[in-house]
Amino acid sequence: MIWVRPGPTTRRAGREDERVLFQRSYLPAMVDPEVIEENGRPLDVQLSSCHLATPDGVPTALGLLAVGLAPARCIPGAYVQFVRYGGVDLDAPIADEQELRQNLIGTAARLEPLLRSNVRTRIVGDGFRETSRPDYPLEALREICMNALMHRNYETSYAPTRIVWFDDRIEVTNPGGPFGQVRDDNFDLVTDYRNPSLAAALKGLGYVNRFGRGIGRVRAALERNGNPPAEFKVDHSSWAVTLRRAT
Repeated sequence: MIWVRPGPTTRRAGREDERVLFQRSYLPAMVDPEVIEENGRPLDVQLSSCHLATPDGVPTALGLLAVGLAPARCIPGAYVQFVRYGGVDLDAPIADEQELRQNLIGTAARLEPLLRSNVRTRIVGDGFRETSRPDYPLEALREICMNALMHRNYETSYAPTRIVWFDDRIEVTNPGGPFGQVRDDNFDLVTDYRNPSLAAALKGLGYVNRFGRGIGRVRAALERNGNPPAEFKVDHSSWAVTLRRAT
């Protein structure tokens, strides 16, 4: 029998707890490419050693999400839905709509130019000084989107990660509420991982820098740019954040 200790309590492990414990015991090791080349191991052995595939060549969930050709075919909901409205509510006309169905590396590569192309920059004057100010800091958008992909519930939800862009705000929603030690009243202070192997892979690949600093980085970037504070809404099954345009 397996027991877990979330916070000050001890309880019998459920199915989700056992899955996370298994993942934590097989975190992918990010090896220097020169070491791999010198080692001369076949590709299937390399994939297995990084836990992207099983020893007999079957892709793992981590492999499908990180480098798979079409992860949503096997993991429904493993994609990003982007919608840009030409107004401030859902009745406004749709200016752009895209589904990003690549693996996480491909999705990240598409997300940056997509977000950048929708950010508007204006010139702010202070006497003889003029500075460019975007309506949203790209650093905050990047942090929110990558954390959404890293922490979302891939196992029991078919809903995609959604980025809904209005004229006055951006709403990012994600399936998967608080997990482990994280609660709706401490989510900005405590760090835990629903997908620890995926988090380790994204960190090794350079898409996230340090664990546990995402919300702080978002808040600081918004404040520097003159945006209102981010609005977080967390419940038992979902996570959402709203960013307001800089005025």
